[in-house]
Amino acid sequence: MSELILKQLPAIEAVAATQWNALIGDDHPFLRHEFLHALEASGAASRSTGWVPDHLTLWRGESLVGVMPHYRKFHSYGEYVFDWSWADAWERAGGRYYPKGLTAIPFSPVPGPRLALAADVDPLAARDLLAGAWEEGGLSSWHLLFAADEEVDAWLEARPELLVRHGVQFQWRDRGYGDFEGYLAAMTSKRRKTIRRERRLVSEQGLTLHRLSGEQIGERELEHFFRCYEITYLERGRHGYLNLDFFRRLRRSMPEALLLIQVRLDGQPVAAALCLQGSRTLYGRYWGSEVLADCLHFEACYYQGIEHCLANGLTCFDPGTQGEHKLTRGFAPRRLRSLHHLADPGLRAAVARFCDEERRHVEAYCRAADEALPFKE
Repeated sequence: MSELILKQLPAIEAVAATQWNALIGDDHPFLRHEFLHALEASGAASRSTGWVPDHLTLWRGESLVGVMPHYRKFHSYGEYVFDWSWADAWERAGGRYYPKGLTAIPFSPVPGPRLALAADVDPLAARDLLAGAWEEGGLSSWHLLFAADEEVDAWLEARPELLVRHGVQFQWRDRGYGDFEGYLAAMTSKRRKTIRRERRLVSEQGLTLHRLSGEQIGERELEHFFRCYEITYLERGRHGYLNLDFFRRLRRSMPEALLLIQVRLDGQPVAAALCLQGSRTLYGRYWGSEVLADCLHFEACYYQGIEHCLANGLTCFDPGTQGEHKLTRGFAPRRLRSLHHLADPGLRAAVARFCDEERRHVEAYCRAADEALPFKE
């Protein structure tokens, strides 16, 4: 069998979509060639925004047998596992933290695979080869964010010196509920009444919800959604990370992965939430509204997604970052781990102490969150 060769690609378009996607599978749309290409071609992930593509690929001759997204980063925006304090401490000590290496999906804190290998590739040999890209590439560090649990375990087997950082998100999972009423039936009486009241309030304000997927999402619907998405960021005094060209590219290249939840008042759209979906999981990502309405965010971003999952056989709903308001609506805490290689021993020792202390806080938070779930005993 021929030797594995590592190639670093300066753009995702340097490899054919069919080759890349053949290794990916169909449950994680964020790792697809089309998604990564839309980020780069739209300029959202580019040198000008501080995301320099440097994708790591493994080859046997002309055959692509391993892919892993990778970027050289010149800041820490858009990552959602924040290391600003590490960078600040290291640079105040006279070091240079940027550029760093990052394996993650830009602007997408979504747990899932990051490395995809052909079935006949030795995983340990592949990871040893990939690690050379940051260990010998003049980078201060490498960071693996939001990787699937089994992938984190495999990396720790290959590189046990990697630092582990713990975090938490909130996800909904189908426990055989059947429909939304079955889901509510699993909750305490108090929570059932609260959720029914929240849904009723949305309806009483004259708002209607419409789920559009695939080709049902036209240019007009997409432009309205983007206007709402921008409002969410403009309220904080800045523009969103993503632009209209990015979303247009997604609609053209992977429409089957899109679900648009549109809110209408008197027949006119006034708010929207855009989700992506794989074969088992719905991912709630982008939201905005032109109106202020009681409980609308809960309906559009949580309850509609749960109903869609139950109606379409999806078993998991990942609604995005942040949490306590999700917890009381049945989204359970999920522990996450990120991995970090830090070249300097002194910086590594300081970060290791930080991660150990943070882990204890995360463990306590997850125990409290589990106890606060609204389900019957």
